[in-house]
Amino acid sequence: MTQHTDVQPADAQPADVQRTDARHADTRPIEGRPAGSRPAAGRSAAVPLPGRPCSIAAALQILGEKWALLAVREMFYGNHRFDRIVRNTGAPRDRLTARLRALEEAGVVERRAYSERPPRYEYHLTEAGRDLAPLTQALLAWGDRWVTAEPPVVLRHRPADHPDHPDHPLDAAWTCRTCGAEVHGPDVRLEIHSPGWDRQGPTVPGSEAAPGR
Repeated sequence: MTQHTDVQPADAQPADVQRTDARHADTRPIEGRPAGSRPAAGRSAAVPLPGRPCSIAAALQILGEKWALLAVREMFYGNHRFDRIVRNTGAPRDRLTARLRALEEAGVVERRAYSERPPRYEYHLTEAGRDLAPLTQALLAWGDRWVTAEPPVVLRHRPADHPDHPDHPLDAAWTCRTCGAEVHGPDVRLEIHSPGWDRQGPTVPGSEAAPGR
């Protein structure tokens, strides 16, 4: 029988707190910024990208390496200490350290001190990080349907405004907030706002080298 475990909120504290080994704790502030600070509005600096200007490409510059998304997953599950994240993702410690620092620099996560002597930090999702919930849920649903034989994790749902409602497996749908209708692929029309580009590609020679946005 599959064990169903409720997912903790992003800022939930682990029930059994473990000390983080000082050799593995990332106690260094990012150069030029104190721990816990992040770029305004959670936006990272624009990086020139090849090909079509696209927010997907820009987002993948931050999230495209698997250890980044798996670290985000663990924070959604309520695991904020470095040792727990490295254990539960299986990531090499140096790679995970680099990913977490990049996520902090991009404003996706922030570090919060839980010990002053010696200095220790936990990793928590910012508003920008919490906005990744639909992405992680979509990847989970896709993996359940197309990759795994049996779901290792089941998301359960109970509306916050109906606490007496019995919880149930989450069956999420993509809906339009303007009209309230469920969205299906054929309902969506692409509108290009990038100068020098249309749906087929660049319309002006050299546009393919324009910076991504």
